[in-house]
Amino acid sequence: MQEITPLLPSPASLPGEKDFADLTPRKVVAELDRFIIGQHEAKRAVAIALRNRWRRQQVDPDIRKEIGPKNMIMIGPTGVGKTEIARRLAAMTRAPFIKVEATKYTEVGYYGRDVESMVRELVENAAGIVRENLRARHKEEAKAAAEERLAELIAGQIPKWEQEARHAAEEVGAEKTGSSGGNAPGQFDEQAKKMFETAKSLFPNFNVSLEMITPEMAKQVQDNPNFPIPGFADFIKNMKEQAAGSASAPEAEAEKDGSEKKDAPQEPPRKVDLGEVRRRLAAGEYEDAVVPVTTERKFPQMVMGSFDADGMENDLQNMFENVFSRKKTFQELPVREARELIYERELERLVDREKVNEQAIAIAENYGIIFIDEIDKIVSSGNQNSADVSRQGVQRDLLPIVEGTTVKTKYGFISTEHVLFIAAGAFHRVKPSDLMPELQGRFPIRVELSALTEDDFCRILTEPHGSLTKQYTAMMKTEGVDLVFEEDAIAALAKYAHDLNQTSQNIGARRLYTIMERLLEELSFEAPDMKMGRVVINASYVAERLDKAASDEDLSKFIL
Repeated sequence: MQEITPLLPSPASLPGEKDFADLTPRKVVAELDRFIIGQHEAKRAVAIALRNRWRRQQVDPDIRKEIGPKNMIMIGPTGVGKTEIARRLAAMTRAPFIKVEATKYTEVGYYGRDVESMVRELVENAAGIVRENLRARHKEEAKAAAEERLAELIAGQIPKWEQEARHAAEEVGAEKTGSSGGNAPGQFDEQAKKMFETAKSLFPNFNVSLEMITPEMAKQVQDNPNFPIPGFADFIKNMKEQAAGSASAPEAEAEKDGSEKKDAPQEPPRKVDLGEVRRRLAAGEYEDAVVPVTTERKFPQMVMGSFDADGMENDLQNMFENVFSRKKTFQELPVREARELIYERELERLVDREKVNEQAIAIAENYGIIFIDEIDKIVSSGNQNSADVSRQGVQRDLLPIVEGTTVKTKYGFISTEHVLFIAAGAFHRVKPSDLMPELQGRFPIRVELSALTEDDFCRILTEPHGSLTKQYTAMMKTEGVDLVFEEDAIAALAKYAHDLNQTSQNIGARRLYTIMERLLEELSFEAPDMKMGRVVINASYVAERLDKAASDEDLSKFIL
C-alpha cells in the first residue's frame, strides 16, 4: 500500500501540535471538552478510534492490511452533542471528513441519491486538502517564478516605451521648429531631448506613468522659483496628446510616416539589463506599468440538476473539457494586478495534478472519516409500504460501502475497506437492533449519549468556548451595550430549558436557542437606540419574560 505520510496535513486545531502522532486520546478529549459538555464516553470512543487510525500506519505492512476501522454508532436523543462531536473532530484532525444525512438517500418509490456519492465527496474533500498542502509547499517558488515572468514582460515592453517617448519628444521638437521662425532646424530637437531628460530625472517612472503627471504638477515644475524650466507644462501636454493620439492615428498616416523614414538609418534597440529591471521591480517602481497578460478561462462546471448519476456527470464534464478548448484572452494590466494572475498560473503549473489524484485517493483510504447522521431514519418501521421498501434498499446499498468495496471517482478508484464510518441517530421509535443484521455487524462499537440534566444546561450556557451567553454578550457589545448574566439567571434559564424538554418534545440543547431569543428579543430590538449602557440579566428578568410563555402549555409548545 502506498505511503502517504509526506502529504498528510498536520492537525492544526490543537495549539502547538505539529504532528498527527501528538493527537493522543487524552488531548482529543480535552479539546472536545472546550466545546461540548458531558458525553465523556462518546468522546473517549471517538478519540480512541482516531488514535487507531494513526496506530495502524505505524505497524508492519503485513499486519496493517488486516487491521480494520472501528466503526461506531452513537445513540442518543437529539440535541445532546452527537453531530457536534463529529464537527469538532473534523476541525481538529484536518483529515478527509464528510458529514452526510442518511435521509437524503431515502425517497418514496426509489433510493434517492446514489449511496456511493458519499465516497466521491470524501475523495473530493481529500483532494482539496492535498491541493492546499501542495500549494503551500510551492508558494515561495511560485512567487519567485511570477516575479521573474513579470521582469521578462517589463523588459520586453521597455524598448516600446522608450520608442514612444522618443517619437513624442521628436514631435514636440518639430512643433517648436515649425513655429520658431528663423531658428536652426536641429535647435529645438536638442531642446526637446533636454526637456525629455529633465522629465526623466524629475519623474523616474516617466516612461510608464505619463498619465499620472497632472497639468498642475507640470506647472509647478515649470514655475519653480529656484530652478524654473520654461515650457515644461506645454512639453508634458504635447507628450500626453501625442500618446493619446498615437493609438487612433489613421493607417495611411502610418504608411506615409514609414515611407518617409524607410531609407533613414534605424537605431538598433537598446539591450535591456534584466538585472536592473528585477531591482526596480522589487523596489516597486513598475507597479503602475501596463504589461500584456494572457489569461485562460476554465470550462464552467456542469450542473445536472436533480438527475443523479455522479459517474456519468464526471465523464460528461471531462468530455466537454476535452472537446471545447479553454478560451485564452489577452489583457493589458498594471503590474500590481498582473502579479496575482501570473502567481496563480505558476502555482497551478507547479501543483502536479497526477500527484493530487494519487495522494487524494491514498489519504481518503487510510485516514478518511464518513459521519452518517440520522441513520435511524433508514430503519424500517415494520410496515410493508413503499417508504419502508426504500429504507431497506438504502441499507442494502450502504452495506457494501461500510464493509469495503471499490468505488470509481474522477480521481481514480478508491477502496472503502479502511474508511472509518461513524453513524448517529436518536432511535426514538426504532432500535439499533432493527437495522439489518449484516449492517449492525459493521458497526461493532455502540456508544449511548445521555439526556441533558439541569446542571448540564448550566454548564452549556457558561463553559464552552463559544457558549450562547458569550455570543450574545459579544453581539450586544457591538451596539455599545454591556450585557451581564448573573448566576441566578443562568440557573433559571437552565431550569426552564430542562422543564420544557420534560413536558414537551425533548430537543436537547437546541431548546436554549429558542429560550435565549425569547429572553433577549426586546433588548435586541432596542439596543441600537440605547447607544451605551449596562444591562444585567438576573432571575427576575428571566421570570418576567418567560413565565407566561412557559406556564401556558400552548404558548410553550409553539413559542418555546
